[in-house]
Amino acid sequence: MNRHSGWLVRALAVAATGATVGLLSTTVSAQEVRSDVRDLRQDRGEIRQDSREIHGDRRELRGDTREIHGDRSEVRGDRQELRDAYKSGYRQGVKDARQDLRGDRRDLRGDLKDRRQDGRDLRQDKRDRRQDVRDLRHGRRDLGRDVAERRSR
Repeated sequence: MNRHSGWLVRALAVAATGATVGLLSTTVSAQEVRSDVRDLRQDRGEIRQDSREIHGDRRELRGDTREIHGDRSEVRGDRQELRDAYKSGYRQGVKDARQDLRGDRRDLRGDLKDRRQDGRDLRQDKRDRRQDVRDLRHGRRDLGRDVAERRSR
């Protein structure tokens, strides 16, 4: 991820530098340039926000995965306790072991459901970020066209 975010930061810096040089070197229509620059800034802000959301979603996924591993080991332990209770023939022990197993299975299902939702959130945030990057590219292209158009006049 660090390589990708470094690439994005450099690309945004180059775009900002290019926009600044383009603005200073020509007499472009102020309204068009202001509009394009405002759009570029907004798109960069949206990309940063999407990146933060992606990091948060990944962190939540990791946490959910740890909880799932813990729940699975608890379920394995509860199954062993249930087998041992059956072997001992102690009715209250069997009842308690079944109840523990049911509770841990319920926890596991809940954690799996949370993880699936976090995965959906992560995929949606990635789609949003890709769209924002496309918007940024289009905005830079529009700014370049406006600058080129004003130079030719």
